[in-house]
Amino acid sequence: MRRVYDFLKEAKVYYLATMDGDQARVRPFGTIDLFDGKIYIMTRNQKKVSDQMKANPKVEISAMAEGKWIRLEAEVVLDERIEAQESLLANYPELQHLYQPGDGNTEVYYLKNATAQICSFTEAPVIIEF
Repeated sequence: MRRVYDFLKEAKVYYLATMDGDQARVRPFGTIDLFDGKIYIMTRNQKKVSDQMKANPKVEISAMAEGKWIRLEAEVVLDERIEAQESLLANYPELQHLYQPGDGNTEVYYLKNATAQICSFTEAPVIIEF
């Protein structure tokens, strides 16, 4: 799991895919955290992505870094603990004017039942499950 976190952190931007009814939706994300032994992402509860993840928690994430790419399938689980929000926001001080732990707006989700493939054109894929 640490290798997946490090890859996404190095990439800086990853693309999160959700389902909106029968239509796939993809958007860039940049927040990632390791907390309580899990990988976390963050959004605002007023965004459509929040509604989409609550309706269907299966997501995919993709990113590129250093000539490799990652494809990550997972389920997201909303974690309403203030400590989880504090941990993630501590890594992104530039977002603290938009998000605050416990503000009723900030949502953090952890990834479970995840399978990641780290691929390149020159090496066999590395499969990581967590």
